[in-house]
Amino acid sequence: MIGVESGATGHREKWISAIGGFIAIFATLWVSAHYLDQPGAVLLVASMGASAVLLFAVPHGALSQPWPLIGGHFVSVVLGVLCARFIPNQLVAAPLSVGIAIGAMYYLRCLHPPGGASALSAVIGGASVHELGFQYVLTPVMLNAAVMLLIALVWNNLFAWRRYPAYFKKQPAERSKKSDAYIQLNHADFEYALREIGSYIDITEQDLTRIYKLAVKHGLRISDQSDSFTVGNYYTNGEYGRAWAVRKIMKVSGNVNAGDAVVAFKVVAGNEEGEEQTVTQEDFSSWQQYEVIFENGIWHRIMPV
Repeated sequence: MIGVESGATGHREKWISAIGGFIAIFATLWVSAHYLDQPGAVLLVASMGASAVLLFAVPHGALSQPWPLIGGHFVSVVLGVLCARFIPNQLVAAPLSVGIAIGAMYYLRCLHPPGGASALSAVIGGASVHELGFQYVLTPVMLNAAVMLLIALVWNNLFAWRRYPAYFKKQPAERSKKSDAYIQLNHADFEYALREIGSYIDITEQDLTRIYKLAVKHGLRISDQSDSFTVGNYYTNGEYGRAWAVRKIMKVSGNVNAGDAVVAFKVVAGNEEGEEQTVTQEDFSSWQQYEVIFENGIWHRIMPV
């Protein structure tokens, strides 16, 4: 199948996203035209167009929230202006501005893909952009981002099933009892849930299934992989004192079901901490006693279903 996997959003939702994007870009283009010539304005609005897709088509997504929008554009355009000012070779300044903007957004927890375009526009935006210098950061970039945020807040919250920012309408947490059965969900279950939400969710069904399993395992402290080894999970030998250790599986090669797999692991706690080794599946099975999870500074046992 070609294209985005999920088709759970209805026609109404698609039109709401499209109209919201139109309003936002109309406003930002009008603002930009007051500060830049046409080529510079076009470059900047291109980055805002990407933001509009996130804010109005994926309003519940992590990359669409206010801090990624404002922080992402701000740090990226500042770095773009710095590169444009201090690196005369545009062939170096342009990719460098995007690269360091990505790194900065990661560390500041404001990852917003259109921020990369804002950094790039500060370098290749032409004379009108360069003449503004750091003024370009505030007007028009941050002014545009603020206008878009305001429109997103108003437009998205006109519709009861949307929530923007995402934390505006958090549902009360429901915690299962340990006596509850572990429920296996299928494609129809996820399709129903996505249709009930109504808005496009930027996650694959496979990732959603994995998140669900990990959440259940953490909440109930039960294992969803009682008969096999899972890359990224932690196991212990259950010993006491200096003999105790926890290993994290880094890679599993071969056929686990046939018993001839090879397990690569790293010791993350206890005896021989920091060492990396590779052993047979049989050796790892005889060593490990049960799966564990690290929580609140303590390793807790994961019970099999």
